[in-house]
Amino acid sequence: MALGFIALMIACSPATKLEKSWLDPSVTPATLKPFKKVLVVAKLKDESSRRIAEDKIVKQIKAPIGIQSYSYLTADATEEQLSAKLKSDGFDGVIMMQLKEVEKSTSYTPGTTYAGGWYGGYRGGYFGGYGGVYGTPGYYSEDKTYLVETSVFSLTDNKLIWAGTTSSLNPTKIDKTIDEVILTIKTELQSKGLMSKTTK
Repeated sequence: MALGFIALMIACSPATKLEKSWLDPSVTPATLKPFKKVLVVAKLKDESSRRIAEDKIVKQIKAPIGIQSYSYLTADATEEQLSAKLKSDGFDGVIMMQLKEVEKSTSYTPGTTYAGGWYGGYRGGYFGGYGGVYGTPGYYSEDKTYLVETSVFSLTDNKLIWAGTTSSLNPTKIDKTIDEVILTIKTELQSKGLMSKTTK
């Protein structure tokens, strides 16, 4: 399988972390069948995000050949037609990334207080001493956690090989968040022995 050849060299942030990881019990580093050609599919919140994600993944794949779904799939193809077309065109794997859920929660940030110093002027003059307690009030904020599931399918064996779910807290830039998701996945695949740590 081609997982050992897929390079996803991107910076990571604690804002994105791995929540779940599943590997087909029959798959080991010794039994992996290298992919030759994979279709990369990203089902995200909009077409722009889809293209960004697919381009980023394909760009990092050195071998096998990676093809973006937005440049390959046609809207009028049935599942049977697509399956036949993939096999006819030499695809043996699919990498799919999709937004599964956006969880909303409310968090409270406590306020801060501190005592000011006592500053004295001329005793008995116009500048008397002053001091006091200062601080900032507490506040509530809404957090959004984006759950993204990434799966690797073998078309040759017609089965799911690996799947993982990542969570990203309050993402602000889609390209940066996708970078984080990709590296989080890469780190997990390396830990499972499915990807070489020297792959670039």
